[in-house]
Formats: sequence, C-alpha cells, structure tokens
Amino acid sequence: MFLSQYIDHTIKKIKSQVANILTIMNLSFGVCALLAVLRGEYRLSLLLIFIAALSDRFDGLVARKLNIESEFGKQLDSMCDIVSFGVAPALLTYQLVLFEYGAPGILFAIIYIICGAIRLSKFNITENNGYFTGLPITVAGIILTFSTLLVSVLPSYLFMYVIIGLALMMIGTFKLKKI
Repeated sequence: MFLSQYIDHTIKKIKSQVANILTIMNLSFGVCALLAVLRGEYRLSLLLIFIAALSDRFDGLVARKLNIESEFGKQLDSMCDIVSFGVAPALLTYQLVLFEYGAPGILFAIIYIICGAIRLSKFNITENNGYFTGLPITVAGIILTFSTLLVSVLPSYLFMYVIIGLALMMIGTFKLKKI
C-alpha cells in the first residue's frame, strides 16, 4: 500500500513538472547557442535557437493540455525566453554583421535585448486574453536568427533595420491572436 502511494505521488510530481522541464530545455539550448556563437560556430547556434523555439512551443502546449499552468512556469518561461530569443539571436547577429559598425552595432543589439525584456515583463503582468500585445520575443528571435542566413546576400546595414524594427515591434501596441 505504501509503495503504491509513493509511486502515485512520484508520478503526479513528475507530471506537474513536465512543462517546466521543457522550459529548462529551452534555456539549455539557448545557452548552448550562446556558447556556439562564442566559439564561432554560427550555423550550430542558429540550429540550437530553432530547437529552443520548438521546446518553447511545446512547454505551453503541455502545460495547458495537462492543466498544470502556473505563475512560476510563466515567470520561468520568460526568464528562459530572454536568453534563447533575446540574447542569443542578438549576439549571433552582432558577431556575424553588426560588429562592423562598432559602438552603434553594440547599441542596436542591446536595444533589441532591452525591448525583448520589456515585452516579456509586460506579458507577465497582463491577463491572458487570447491576444499578444506586440510581437512575441520567440517570433522576433526566430526572424532575427533566420535573417542571419541571408548575411552573404543582403547589405550589412540592412541588419540594423531588421534588429531595430523587430525591437520596436516587440514593444508595439498592436494585437496578435494567439495560436
């Protein structure tokens, strides 16, 4: 009897943390993407950011499906998202293109990260009404990361417009329906 209760309790405990485990995987892939950038492995970094996005997509789905959404999970998700879709794509873009512009290139990367943090903070204090206000950081991070595939065909100055445009869209007031 005791063993059966212990197993049931353990299974419930694991089930309650599945979404958070996926969120931690998002963070892990984001940190690995940062480390890949630092080693000059830009394609690997790009791949890891995309894998982080998949993990991020599934953590929310799992939390809703298992009815285990929590304030802790929401906060944890935002902390992980700023690394995976804020810092990692900004550093990747900086290392590939923006470094050419010196201090302005650094400033553009920092503005992107700041706007991502602001967007996540706003999201965390608003009610879930079925809409996002502004561009979600995950989407912005994926677009910025994807744009780095075009480094060899686009003029480098264009990336300053891309990064600042995405930054401003993240803090924009327009509404997007959640999918």
